[in-house]
Amino acid sequence: MYIRFQSPTAGKRGVHTGVFGLMNLLGRAGRLTAREEQDWRVGNDWFDAAYPDPSVSDPTVYDEHLNPLATAWFRTSATHLLERVPRCLEILAAHDVACKRVEVEDPGRIIYEDDVQIVVVPHDPRATTSFHPSR
Repeated sequence: MYIRFQSPTAGKRGVHTGVFGLMNLLGRAGRLTAREEQDWRVGNDWFDAAYPDPSVSDPTVYDEHLNPLATAWFRTSATHLLERVPRCLEILAAHDVACKRVEVEDPGRIIYEDDVQIVVVPHDPRATTSFHPSR
């Protein structure tokens, strides 16, 4: 099983923005309280240090032309990462930003993987969205 926290609706490119993207949108828009902003910044620093950025080892992984619907998914074994997500969900909920948990066995064709995450694109190259409903 793989886990993703994402917006229930797709954005302009057909991708459902993930939890970190949603948090960054709030933070960059200046909508967070002082405490929330501190938690957001500390959280980003912690996550950046806790696991690899796929685009560092493969700059094309999130390329809008090569992999326009690429999405990252947590491995269920990444409990040390998953246990820090609830604070993000609390902050999003406080600002009425919807974010849902999606769990699937096969989220798509893997284009990157490491010990804690995978990045996938839909199996069907004609797919118009990255969304994968809960099974």
